[in-house]
Amino acid sequence: VQLQASGGGLVQPGGSLTLSCAASGSIISIGIMRWYRQAPGRQRELVATVTGDGRTNYLDSVKGRFTISRDNAKNTVYLQMNSLEPEDTAVYYCNGDLKTPDTIYLTNYWGQGTLVTVSS
Repeated sequence: VQLQASGGGLVQPGGSLTLSCAASGSIISIGIMRWYRQAPGRQRELVATVTGDGRTNYLDSVKGRFTISRDNAKNTVYLQMNSLEPEDTAVYYCNGDLKTPDTIYLTNYWGQGTLVTVSS
């Protein structure tokens, strides 16, 4: 089981990017999915969450600019980022609670990071 993040890159201030995170492997179900980010010299912070039934929550500084969504049929979560600012520059990580056949519990998994650089 793994989470594969993609979509990072270099974008100018005010621009947009969409990150994707696909879960693969032997998965029975997926619970809460999350995006975190870590800027150079700073602690990792929770950016957005989405529950299985689509309820969302956001870091205050990204409210109104970022949208998290999920496609349960594709086991994929997205982070649409608009009006990007230099302060959004960070490595973005996806994270999720997955149910696999070998346990009755949800297990937390991390994807590899994808770098987002906002610069002119």
